Amino acid sequence: MPPLLSMRGIVKSFPGVRALRGVDLDLDGGEVLALVGENGAGKSTLIKVLAGAQPPDAGSIHLHGQAVRFTRPLESRQAGIAVIYQEFNLVPSLTAIENIFLGQEPAHAGFVRRSKEQQRANELFTRLGVAVDPEAPCRELTVAQQQLVEIARALAFDARIVVMDEPSATLTPQEVERLFSIIRDLRTRGIGIIYVSHRLEEIFAIADRVLVLRDGEAVAWRPIGEVTREELIRLMVGRRLEEEFPKRQVPIGPPLLVVRGLRCGPKVRDVSFVIRRGEVVGLTGLVGAGRTETARLIFGADCKEAGIVELDGRTVDIRSPRDAIRAGIALLTEDRKAQGLVLAQSVRDNFALPNLERFSFLGFVRRRAERQALARHIEGLRIRLASPEQPVGHLSGGNQQKVVLAKWLERHCEVLLFDEPTRGIDVGAKVEIYRLINDLAAAGKAILLISSELPEVLGMSDRILVMHEGRLTGELTDVSRATQEDILRLAVG
Repeated sequence: MPPLLSMRGIVKSFPGVRALRGVDLDLDGGEVLALVGENGAGKSTLIKVLAGAQPPDAGSIHLHGQAVRFTRPLESRQAGIAVIYQEFNLVPSLTAIENIFLGQEPAHAGFVRRSKEQQRANELFTRLGVAVDPEAPCRELTVAQQQLVEIARALAFDARIVVMDEPSATLTPQEVERLFSIIRDLRTRGIGIIYVSHRLEEIFAIADRVLVLRDGEAVAWRPIGEVTREELIRLMVGRRLEEEFPKRQVPIGPPLLVVRGLRCGPKVRDVSFVIRRGEVVGLTGLVGAGRTETARLIFGADCKEAGIVELDGRTVDIRSPRDAIRAGIALLTEDRKAQGLVLAQSVRDNFALPNLERFSFLGFVRRRAERQALARHIEGLRIRLASPEQPVGHLSGGNQQKVVLAKWLERHCEVLLFDEPTRGIDVGAKVEIYRLINDLAAAGKAILLISSELPEVLGMSDRILVMHEGRLTGELTDVSRATQEDILRLAVG
């Protein structure tokens, strides 16, 4: 029997970039295939070719042994292929039902059969074993519920192949386990699943086989039971990583950032803490605990009801991000695409935005100084791009994150608030960011590291603060002896 899906010799190039170099991929029914690789390895491009969003320059696609060619996403969907992107393709103002059947509404005599939609939606959610209000607008649903709507929509189209791109990026551990349960159920029904993730522990938990891409080429196929974590990392990055969390010995200095009684409704309730020079303080908790809201209040992105922020012993009045930047505080936002970058603008423009004062003289931008500064960061951070004039939205997620880092590094801020700095980033790029954090700490900066990945918090922090429902519920000072169970115990209140 031919495989459910076969892609042969897929080639795709963009101006200045060879994204795919003759990639082969096979997927059987009832199989979970993990697709892994560094940012920029070609994973997203391969998915877009399969989804009909990008035509290949060369190569072929076969479904059940029959050649197919997709020129638009609708053709791929009609062939039974559903892609669930990291950024969901839902219409926020429409209900769950309306999103599920959008474009395939059951109709009679020109009228949508709402009762039929209701019945079918209930059947789909029952099949998934979840409770979602089908009449709720999608903007009112949690991230996990929106993901379930995406999966229900795939099943409504009778998809035989489901592609999940970083499906667990914003889920709690409990929600991830629920997702895995659904994937296992889909597998028993003969549906083939391509699972894209940078979280290697998930790959070993759910996948049957793994395909490794590096620099646009398929470098390894392995049954998951025949590869170790260390070997998988080496295949992805092309070299051996000695330490996933690089060690550092940095002297801790005097207090630099002091937060007292920070409050904003039920989201942040009387939060106080201190970060000293050269110190990395981890801030963690379950999704919705108030971590991001705390960082936004410090940065002036949201208005606080009460609280004092001190820098180097003096109280600062921060009412806007402009005030925070001028005071020497930088925020690397959780959502780099929506809040950290202007995707349609070039890499150079994004880098320059918070630094125009540094590159301007008498109202004119000194382009040469701007280009030279950007070039230093491109080399130092190893940003992979065709040109500084390339739209930043065309870069991979990891390289976009490095552009955000570059613009803040150029500001020479003393306090850095990193909110999920490695979300959606491959293991090699993660290590580079960890080393950068270590270098910043060695330079005497104060760093708040907000992360949902507990190994990251444990591996990078000098102290760990844990939040639950807007409050700090505990502090772990002996990080070398702390465990994930210790953090979760505090995170659940």
